Amino acid sequence: MTNIAKNTICLWFDGTAEEAARFYAATFPDSSVDAVYRAPGDYPSGKVEDVLTVSFTVMGIPCIGLNGGPMFSHSEAFSFQVATDDQAETDRYWNAIVSNGGQDSECGWCKDKWGVSWQITPRVLLDAIADPDPAAAKRAFDSMMTMRKIDIATIEAARRG
Repeated sequence: MTNIAKNTICLWFDGTAEEAARFYAATFPDSSVDAVYRAPGDYPSGKVEDVLTVSFTVMGIPCIGLNGGPMFSHSEAFSFQVATDDQAETDRYWNAIVSNGGQDSECGWCKDKWGVSWQITPRVLLDAIADPDPAAAKRAFDSMMTMRKIDIATIEAARRG
């Protein structure tokens, strides 16, 4: 019997599920490729031994990559949000995604080369926009709105005024 979590995120890929899963496993802690399931026979859009699904974990979250074909693509309606502790960690994840064929976007968002969206979000930013001083929170928020990758020092300076 297959060991599958009660609730698993299923991500649709166009033949690249294993490549994506291996990238995630190599990039993020507590991540792994757990199993690769291959077609036991030929089927209308593939051949025996083609990768059908990949069971993998991203930062402790169980996922399945489904090689479903070109009919569907990812959108920003789903994203992984990664809370980072410092600028080095923020830079490491952001740069890994963007430099591997991904693209940067606004406010700490980026997209990997498979179209999956990521929010690389420093905890400092989350604390700043939740500051009990509304003026400090607004300054931090306004600063974030001008950024692509989040710059922690700039957020902290904006929060202080």
